Amino acid sequence: MNKFYKAIYILVAVLSFTSCTNLKKATYFNNIPETRFQSNLENLEPVLSENDLLSISVSSLNPEATQVFNPMNSSEISKYNENKSPEYLIDEDGFIRFPFLGKIKAAGKTKQDLREEITNELVKRKLLVEPIVFIRYLNFRVSVLGEVSKPSVLFIPSEKVSILEALSLAGDLTIYSQRNNLLLIREENDAKKLTRIDLTSDDIFTSPNYYLKPNDVIYVQPNKAKVESTSRLITWLPVIISVLSFGIIAITR
Repeated sequence: MNKFYKAIYILVAVLSFTSCTNLKKATYFNNIPETRFQSNLENLEPVLSENDLLSISVSSLNPEATQVFNPMNSSEISKYNENKSPEYLIDEDGFIRFPFLGKIKAAGKTKQDLREEITNELVKRKLLVEPIVFIRYLNFRVSVLGEVSKPSVLFIPSEKVSILEALSLAGDLTIYSQRNNLLLIREENDAKKLTRIDLTSDDIFTSPNYYLKPNDVIYVQPNKAKVESTSRLITWLPVIISVLSFGIIAITR
C-alpha cells in the first residue's frame, strides 16, 4: 500500500511539473519582476526605399505661392491619406518628381533628410519664404501570419508600432503558437534578414526589434501539439470518411 501511495505522489509531482512547463510555454514574459526597461529607439526612423508612397505637403507665409507645391488630384489620392495631400511614389531609380524642383533622390534617406533637402532647395531658389515641409509614410505596413487569430497586413498611420501592438492587432497568438520562437523577416540593403524572437523573455523590451519597420513580416510558428493534432487528423480522416460512407449506405439500404 505504501508503494501505491508513493507512486501516486510521484505521478502527481510529474503532472504538476508538466503543467507548469506548459503554462510557461503558453504565457508571455515569465517571472519578470517589477522593473523599468529603456527601449532601444536607435535608428527608429526607417530609411526610404523604392516603391515607398509618401505624402508631401508644403506651407509658407504666402498661401497663394504655396498652392503650386500642393497639386491635388482626388482620383489619385489613396484611402490611407487622411489629409488628402499630394502623393509621391519613389520610382525604381529611387527618385520622386517634385513641382519646380524636378527629380529628387529619396531612396536611401530618412524622411528628415528628404524634408531638409526640399526645404533648403525652396529657400535657395527663392521659391518660398520660410517654407514648412510635411512628409508622411502612406504605405507603412507590417504583415503578421501563422498562429495568430487574424493573420493580417496591418497599415500603421502613426508610423510607429511595436511587435506586441502588431500581434494585438492580429488578434493575439493562438494557444498553439511557439511564443519563444517567432520569426521576424526584415528587408535591409536589398536583402532579407531573419531574426528569431522569444516573447517568454524580457529581452524583447531592450531589443532593436521591439519596434517594427515598414514591410516587416512576423511569422508565428505552430507548436508540437498543433502539428501532432493535424497529423492525427490526416491519419484518421480516411477512416472517418469510410465509416460515414458505410453508415450512409447502410441507412439508404
